[in-house]
Amino acid sequence: MPTDHPVHHAMVFMAERTAELSEGKLKIDVYPAGQLGSEQQCVELLQIGSLAITKVSAAAMESFAVAYKVFGLPYIFRNKEHLFTVLDGEIGDDMLVSTKDKWIRGLCYYDAGSRSFYTMTKPINHPDDLAGMKIRVMQSITAMEMIKALGGSATPISYGELYTALQSGVVDGAENNPPSLYTSRHYEVCKYYSMDEHTTVPDVLIISQQIWDKLTPQEQKWLQQAADESAVLQRKLWAESEELSLSEVIKAGVQINYPDKQPFIDKVQPLIESYSSHPEIYSYIKRIQAADKKN
Repeated sequence: MPTDHPVHHAMVFMAERTAELSEGKLKIDVYPAGQLGSEQQCVELLQIGSLAITKVSAAAMESFAVAYKVFGLPYIFRNKEHLFTVLDGEIGDDMLVSTKDKWIRGLCYYDAGSRSFYTMTKPINHPDDLAGMKIRVMQSITAMEMIKALGGSATPISYGELYTALQSGVVDGAENNPPSLYTSRHYEVCKYYSMDEHTTVPDVLIISQQIWDKLTPQEQKWLQQAADESAVLQRKLWAESEELSLSEVIKAGVQINYPDKQPFIDKVQPLIESYSSHPEIYSYIKRIQAADKKN
């Protein structure tokens, strides 16, 4: 992420807090703005212990633990309070350690907001508006299935190549949260932002299990505390960043519309129910829905 992004600020805070808690025994060096490679490359480096910690979208974790797919399902979280209830509770904890056998361990979750469609030629007010449109998605099977269910054509493209892909017409639009639309400058090309908020996929801060196992229990405690505190800061900064980003893209001429979500919710229900044949994922769906009912 760029250095003005809430994730970067949170990681710098985590590094400073780790040094403070450990009285200088532990040091974290932060490399922003894709210096160490793509998200996928960073995960691979982390697995072999060449990289200690990285931040990834939960969507990128699907290929390492099938249960992570549940976070990418459309409208699985009804609001932000429900999201944090799940992430900061037993369900979230279970997910963080579900990839230990792949040499990946989760530390905490960062807020990545809700993803909505931004397009070049027209707003998306109804799922029918997506017909015939090529929409960029992350390298995520769940994301591709969702766009297909809504009637669009999913086109996986790396985030770093998206601006050019939009500019050259390779895709007609993309979907992401307000700070990403703003900091990427995609708003220079896409002048319609349709706040359907179809997914709320969190970010996950992960550490190499190899590195984690080399730390003493006390060092693990220091690092975990710093990570947890960084998540609190990141979520606060994220909320501020969303507000600022929407204000700035409006100033830049982006038209923001708030479509009725119900037609979108109805359209993806067959996708949600299709997971009834996948017991592990469906179990998480039911647990998340139950967590919602408690609140």
